[in-house]
Amino acid sequence: MSRITLYRVGVIAAAVLLLELLCYVRVIDRITMQPPHQIVRDLFVILASGKQNAAILKTLSNASIALSLAIVVGILAAVALHGYRTVRETLDPLFATYYAVPIFAFYPLLIVLFGLGDAPQIGIGFMLGVVAVIVNTLNGLDRVPRVLRKTARIQRLGTIETALKVALPCAAPYVLTGVKFAVAYSLIGIIGAEFIMSRGGMGYEISFAYNNFDNATMYPLILLILIVSISINATLSWWEKVLLARRGL
Repeated sequence: MSRITLYRVGVIAAAVLLLELLCYVRVIDRITMQPPHQIVRDLFVILASGKQNAAILKTLSNASIALSLAIVVGILAAVALHGYRTVRETLDPLFATYYAVPIFAFYPLLIVLFGLGDAPQIGIGFMLGVVAVIVNTLNGLDRVPRVLRKTARIQRLGTIETALKVALPCAAPYVLTGVKFAVAYSLIGIIGAEFIMSRGGMGYEISFAYNNFDNATMYPLILLILIVSISINATLSWWEKVLLARRGL
């Protein structure tokens, strides 16, 4: 385990211990939050009982669909845009200011277009994640050495073959950075949409628990979301480091 990793674990442990202390001395009262060890225990109870399995499955399934769409569409869009400087320069200001736009404002429009099912929620998650993939993939494609592209032309590779066999493998660490952002944004989009208008999912259950002072449900579900997000991003970060290490970076 590296020194940086140890520091990160130490900071998290210190924060958890501080919360334990604040809860123990009643600076944080039980109505507001239970101690962290009790949150962990409540999470095990929820998972063992299976009473939230449907909500967890709904949220993670929709987030997976939104993330998959964001990755595929984002990579394809970046590959298509990279060769057209005029179009890219036209869209660059949009990409730069995209996350200043309140995406959830489009939720009513998505309901009109797709109805009251899961599609509007998936649409929000996709819209939040796709631009992160596009921007980071373009960033990676910009750094593909010219010699590799010249080699591809010498080998008479087509546009698609060059992208699949040369450009995207070379840009993989940057693509993974975009995917890491998309994981977080997709989860935020799905859970936020479930808060606004949904009859199921982890976001709905957290909102319902909050309104009913049900800390034994709310905090464990929040913890589960954090665990899932951190685990996925840690795996992608490890993969990114492996790719960079192979290149001597």
